[in-house]
Amino acid sequence: MITVTRKIQLSRTTNSRRRIAPAQDPETLKPKGRIPRIARLMALAIRLERMLRAGDIPDLTELARIANVTQPRMSQILNLNMLAPEIQEELLFLPPVENGKPALHEKMLRPISSQVDWSIQRQLWREITRS
Repeated sequence: MITVTRKIQLSRTTNSRRRIAPAQDPETLKPKGRIPRIARLMALAIRLERMLRAGDIPDLTELARIANVTQPRMSQILNLNMLAPEIQEELLFLPPVENGKPALHEKMLRPISSQVDWSIQRQLWREITRS
């Protein structure tokens, strides 16, 4: 006879049914490192752009007032939406920073987002990510 010993977690679903799942070790649930600031800013820029387009917030000045930042700073954040989609995706999925400062920050992306042509943006992005 073989005996298998395993920890399980008992819970109830929304409709009061019982659910059995493998127990989660709290140490394995902790994220390793922190999300880079530029990734959070990129996600924020996407969300704010959607709010402006939907009409939830009338204009950029009101958005800056609500966020408690200056209007030029809000423009800098929203300019991240001008990046090529591939660059935006790479920014959103940057690996977590475990210690120290991240190598990439928003100020480095300003010259890239000011370029209208996405092929030029991609070339500048490759130069930044190589170094």
